[in-house]
Amino acid sequence: MTAKEYLSQAYHIDRRINSKLEQVQSLRDLSTKAVATLSDVPPSKETRNIHRMEDVIVKMMDLESEINTDLNALVDLKHEIVTIIKCVEAPDLQTILELRYLCFKTWEEISVELHLDIRWVHRLHNRGLNEVDAIRHLKP
Repeated sequence: MTAKEYLSQAYHIDRRINSKLEQVQSLRDLSTKAVATLSDVPPSKETRNIHRMEDVIVKMMDLESEINTDLNALVDLKHEIVTIIKCVEAPDLQTILELRYLCFKTWEEISVELHLDIRWVHRLHNRGLNEVDAIRHLKP
């Protein structure tokens, strides 16, 4: 696994968490919708799903459990990434790596924030990745 792939793992976990949060919100919205049908004829047991709300709640709980698991993995991975980035000697390289892989900033945002030309940011980023590769190969 390259340094870039390794560092990008946090972004992918973060995206997965956000996706699951959207799914939970969708299920919450669904669970609050109540549809009442007025009829003289009582509903048959075959067509009625008396466990519908329970099923939605169970699915929400399952997703929330997955989110908690993913959050724990993200926190652990970010801690690991911070430890490796701290081993990079140049503070400007550390900053670029942190902004990109821990704050998930775009190249344009990093360029503006650091008042650097975007091409220079890319060069510094490549230097940082090379150092991360070297650091990761030295660690057992």
